[in-house]
Amino acid sequence: MSGAVRKVTIIGSGNWGSAIAKIVGSNASRHPDLFNSEVRMWVFEEEVNGEKLSHIINTTHENVKYLPGITLPSNVLAVPDVVESVSDADILVWVLPHQFVKRICNQIKANVKQGAVSLSCIKGLQDSTEIALISTLIREELGTECSVLMGANIANEVAKEEFSEATIGCNDADMCDVYQNLFTTSYFKTTAVQDKETVELCGALKNIVAVAAGFIDGMGLGGNTKAAIIRIGMKEMMMFSKMFNASSKESTFFESCGVADLITTCYGGRNRKVSEAFVKTGKTLEVLEAELLGGQKLQGPMTAKEVHHVLQSKGITDSYPLFRSVYEICYEEQPPKSLLDNLSAL
Repeated sequence: MSGAVRKVTIIGSGNWGSAIAKIVGSNASRHPDLFNSEVRMWVFEEEVNGEKLSHIINTTHENVKYLPGITLPSNVLAVPDVVESVSDADILVWVLPHQFVKRICNQIKANVKQGAVSLSCIKGLQDSTEIALISTLIREELGTECSVLMGANIANEVAKEEFSEATIGCNDADMCDVYQNLFTTSYFKTTAVQDKETVELCGALKNIVAVAAGFIDGMGLGGNTKAAIIRIGMKEMMMFSKMFNASSKESTFFESCGVADLITTCYGGRNRKVSEAFVKTGKTLEVLEAELLGGQKLQGPMTAKEVHHVLQSKGITDSYPLFRSVYEICYEEQPPKSLLDNLSAL
């Protein structure tokens, strides 16, 4: 594909997917020598006030349900048929809850263009007794190489063009350049590193730490305690990454995908928000997800479960007291205070 004009499809149209569509659509227009001007965005069809969401997006250029108040570029085309959306696409950008990836792969695999590549913006892991990355699932299911984009990116802030950074994990130097042209704007700065696995693990694991931070907020504790949670969480993220990949680079944790994403998620993300409400209200996570997230999905507790299965299979859960505590509070009815009890026993 060197030198060719690439056609881009975004698989997903939620809050982050729509913010990514704004960036990609704008850059596709800015770089006609690199990208086809039409950017398709797969939309899971639903009705909003009696109208189909895809129709609303294509006529008003606004995703009124998941990113209201933000105008999308006119070259972003909402497509409700996922198979149609990927037809002839050279780059597939994945932005949907990680539990749906395998199903979508099965739907589209017969229609993915030969030589296409993927990039995942998905922060999660496969549920397995081994560490299983979403990028690996996409690569194995579709036969496409799959890079990743992770970072300190609250979708609404990015969509409002507030300055932020992201990290592209890609082990192909030529594609690093392509992806930077696709995603970099004056307000969204990207850095490419050839440490894809670490970048992706950071994006998934920080959601577990954000759940712990939400528990701290729910208990009414202050900045000292949250700082301790962030430090211990970062330590466990680094340990887990090294266990998965001995060549994991420590420097990657100081990119946007690492410490920056961890900090912003522990102060402003959906996982923190719902976990705080979990402590304060006593309602279940499932009920709070439905009440507070407007159709978005909660990733942190599910990732904690997936990580716990890996640690349990290796008999090392005690080496990860924060990860273990989040799992036990979410799934085994342990009280939120048990998080502090377990960490103070270190």
